[in-house]
Amino acid sequence: MSSTSYAILPIADFSSTARTALAFLRPHRSHLLAAIALLFLLGLAGIISPYALGAMVDIVTGASAHSRGILWWAFAIAAAALVVGISSWLSAAQLGIATNSALASLRESVLSRTLSLDIERIEAAGIGDVLSRVGDDVRQLQQSLEQALPTLVQALITISFTIVGLATLDWRLALAGLSVVPLYTWSMHRHLKVTGPRYRAERVAQGVRAEKFVSSINGANTLREFDLTQNAVSDVVTASEHTRSIAVSIFDALTRLFGRFNFAEFVGLSVILVTGFLLVRFDLATAGAATAATLFFHRLFNPIAAVLLTFDEVQSAGASLTRLVGVLQTSPAESTVEHTTAELVLELANLRHEYRADDEVLHGVNLSIKRGQHIALVGATGAGKSTLAAIAAGTVRATSGTVRTVTDRLLVTQEVHVFACTIKENITLAKPNASDREVQIALEKVEAWPWVSALAQGLDTRVGHLGVSLTSAQAQHLALARIALRAPQLTILDEATAEAGSAGARSLDRGARQAIKGSAALIVAHRLSQARAADLILVMNDGHIVEQGNHEELLKLNGRYAQLWQAWE
Repeated sequence: MSSTSYAILPIADFSSTARTALAFLRPHRSHLLAAIALLFLLGLAGIISPYALGAMVDIVTGASAHSRGILWWAFAIAAAALVVGISSWLSAAQLGIATNSALASLRESVLSRTLSLDIERIEAAGIGDVLSRVGDDVRQLQQSLEQALPTLVQALITISFTIVGLATLDWRLALAGLSVVPLYTWSMHRHLKVTGPRYRAERVAQGVRAEKFVSSINGANTLREFDLTQNAVSDVVTASEHTRSIAVSIFDALTRLFGRFNFAEFVGLSVILVTGFLLVRFDLATAGAATAATLFFHRLFNPIAAVLLTFDEVQSAGASLTRLVGVLQTSPAESTVEHTTAELVLELANLRHEYRADDEVLHGVNLSIKRGQHIALVGATGAGKSTLAAIAAGTVRATSGTVRTVTDRLLVTQEVHVFACTIKENITLAKPNASDREVQIALEKVEAWPWVSALAQGLDTRVGHLGVSLTSAQAQHLALARIALRAPQLTILDEATAEAGSAGARSLDRGARQAIKGSAALIVAHRLSQARAADLILVMNDGHIVEQGNHEELLKLNGRYAQLWQAWE
């Protein structure tokens, strides 16, 4: 496997990310305002203890000390601790409601936009980039919103109120405490300048690693056949080592920041102690004021450490948020489909398509399907059948040409996905309000009811992840049952029974014929027995329709279809 370059989805800039975040938070502003009010109450209650302890020192060392005053201040400390505990819990709850509700809306919007993108755009970005955004980035953001953000906000409020409390004691003590601010600011600025780009690079590297891993798993059989397994493993290892090296560099920057902050704490506390000693020595301040100032400054250690620990995580979450907003900035697939006439369900006129510039795979194809008509596409691999079917289904946008079709259409390919839910829920995706009887009739029509009814819980049997594993034929049965239940105006079958193997091929072919009975269908036939039953057969070669007619007519032509049929027999 060679290294591949992917045109990853956009990454939003800071301003557009901030605007998007505010837009998602705006509907929950009442909870945010409540959280802010509670946090201010928390900060106010938090500065009472240092004040009280300073006053108690003055009472003890003064000539007019009274036990009643000490007891009053002790009661104030206890009451403040109670207020801190309650307001801390309530503020975190209100903040959590607002942020998690906003995240849920953001996650739904990102998923909706992802599902609306062109298949080519997703393939160009690489499935790993998409998966890492809707998976890793969402998890990182949720973890930060639930844990890091409340801690960070509380720490910042505590720091602000502590600085204000320090300033009210004595302006000289306040200056002594603030003298260390430049050292803190320089340390944080240097850290953010280094780690910001590294966090963004880490997210991109995680996407590349996921792409390497997913593509290796999906192509495992091919890799084994060509003895390329070790190459694939090497690619995954290289991508993982690159991701790890970025993570290690971030951790190294974090440990350096810890060291600089510890030095700042030492310098600040030393300045406060020396200043307090001198002020008390020359009767410019009381011992209580010096004690309170020292406690105020010492009280900053834990909040600053919290900022240190959580701001780094919030920055990481910010990198994830820019990637999620980048998905929202990606333009959805523009529909070039027009409505058909009353008689036609599909009309393709002068259709051309190219996946790469100057490499056209469809050359001016014309095709029309009437209501109830079944048309089969046959041809060698690479003839353009699946591309034509994908354009008809709307999953690929043609480079040029006209597409007119009905909106009620379904596509079934050989890659059928089984959702992690019950069999009934898998089928009723096509018709959400269908009854059990309707689902059973659909399963009977496609010859799937015998094995479904044999399951312990029948229609209520959970399948997919953490459920009953289905064979390829059974999975395709469910896909055909969706068609039978929905009865769309147009069905596109792109080798829909190709993965069944010889054992289930006849059953699935019969099921497919029953599922599309009465509706129009475009069938990419991998077995010519499927094409034989169609009303019209289109033979494709190198992006052109070279022959058309029914089975008997094409055999009489003794052309390409006749050669394919002889080879098939």
